[in-house]
Amino acid sequence: MGRPNQPLLSRGNIARAALELLDEEGPQALKMRTLADRLGVRGASLYHHVASKDDVLDAVSELINEEIDLSPLDGPDWREGITAYARGYRQVYLRHPNAIAPAARRAVEAAPALRGYDALLAALTRAGCTPGRAAEAAAAIDYLVLGSALETFTAGFTRPAGEYRPDYPALADSLTGAAATGAGLAELDDRGFELGLGLVLDGLAAWTSPGRGAVEPG
Repeated sequence: MGRPNQPLLSRGNIARAALELLDEEGPQALKMRTLADRLGVRGASLYHHVASKDDVLDAVSELINEEIDLSPLDGPDWREGITAYARGYRQVYLRHPNAIAPAARRAVEAAPALRGYDALLAALTRAGCTPGRAAEAAAAIDYLVLGSALETFTAGFTRPAGEYRPDYPALADSLTGAAATGAGLAELDDRGFELGLGLVLDGLAAWTSPGRGAVEPG
């Protein structure tokens, strides 16, 4: 047999296999030996393409960030653009929630992630934020997106609302009220995200209003 047209291993297909492993089994399953088994190679073969598990996680981060659509940030209406960007950002991590924890406290080094932050900060600056305020706003959007993708508020309450009432009446009333709104509890996580995003953007609008002018944090 001749040599294959493409190498069996590359940084890219190692990253894709690692992301699949994270999606299917969670962070605890991501081990170099398990990854090698998944790819059908010896563990040592991986090290010709990646330096370590940390390097694999960097490559996974690159893949995920390449899924995030930055184009809305170039639109003429800053609020519509940031809203569309944040929704898309969240949808990416809703597809890959198991990748949030391994990536959350890592240094931002991957070029796609750096491009994303640069594009967001540029959009916030064009909206009228000072650089310092833009950094605060970008952090707030990050917390909101990643937190809402990682945690489901709704799934935490597994009992019928009425069963909480004797000891936790405010909780029971709130769950009952949420269930009666729109699509009910099934969309409470989405509605909570949209409320939080709207509040962040309202705050940005107040910071950048012509009468007030942009100010540095402090």
